[in-house]
Amino acid sequence: MTRASALVLLIASTTFTGLAASAAGLEQTAERGPVIALLRIEPAEPVIGDTVTLEFEVRAEPKVELLMPEFGEALGRFQIVDFVPEEEIDDRGATRALHRYQLQPARSGRQTIPPLRVEFVDRRPGHAPAPEGEDAYELLTDRVILDVRSVLPAEAPLALRAAHPALPPRSRPLGPWWAWAAGGGALLALATPFLLRLYQDARRQRQQASAYEIARGELDALLHSGRPGEDRDAMDAFYVKLSIIVRRYLENRFALRSPEQTTEEFLGEMGRSPDLARTHQQLLRAFLEQADLVKFAAHSPSDADVDAQIHAAEAFLEETRDQAMSPGADHG
Repeated sequence: MTRASALVLLIASTTFTGLAASAAGLEQTAERGPVIALLRIEPAEPVIGDTVTLEFEVRAEPKVELLMPEFGEALGRFQIVDFVPEEEIDDRGATRALHRYQLQPARSGRQTIPPLRVEFVDRRPGHAPAPEGEDAYELLTDRVILDVRSVLPAEAPLALRAAHPALPPRSRPLGPWWAWAAGGGALLALATPFLLRLYQDARRQRQQASAYEIARGELDALLHSGRPGEDRDAMDAFYVKLSIIVRRYLENRFALRSPEQTTEEFLGEMGRSPDLARTHQQLLRAFLEQADLVKFAAHSPSDADVDAQIHAAEAFLEETRDQAMSPGADHG
């Protein structure tokens, strides 16, 4: 079997099953070639305050090397209470790896667990170890949506009313004013770090939530001004503005300091980011390299090249608009 035919067979064997709900919880299966991934979540309909158990089990045939996701990768806004990794190899050499998380939702309502990613290298005789030009195969689960219920009944009134009338004023003084002022100052000093962290988290969430809208608006404005013609200066300016829009979006959405870096430096940092899937990394690499050819190598792109570059920017914005709403925003 040739390397190309083995790759075609492996890709063709990739299958997904939908999320199945049972009395115990949710189950999902994803399979690619010699690797099968099982995702189990209990309970299926958690109530705020419940502990949610997430088990990500991956099984691989003998001579297949597994690379499980990093701790906490793609778990969204859920707080990790406990984490237990397991791995075993049976007598045949088959591998079974298990990541078990105990999670707690931070709020009620619709919560998202983005796709979990596992990579593997196929070292079986007659099979391609990895896709052409890649280090490993990639298998992704489907996105999981959990509806976390509130502890309040649906018919509960939203307005709170006092059970008793207002109490009369105390006949005795509560103490000297300076004691209350000192106590209030001490409480404020203790609460300041916590309040500052809440403010920073809220600011970061707002920034990530609006990153797509800002980038989309800038891109629409650039396209509304018209495509560049054959004028070299106009073409350079168009590519500069297009690449700045994408780089600024990366900084706001994924906290990648791309505007201050060269393309080579940024590509190195991008490769280490757990937030960007391999397909998005490849899309960005091709996009930035094409932009550099125009800006620095006096490359004259055709109309088809310009259309492809615009399509690449739009595709990246659309495909990642919800992805980063997990630890920074709603990556839902």
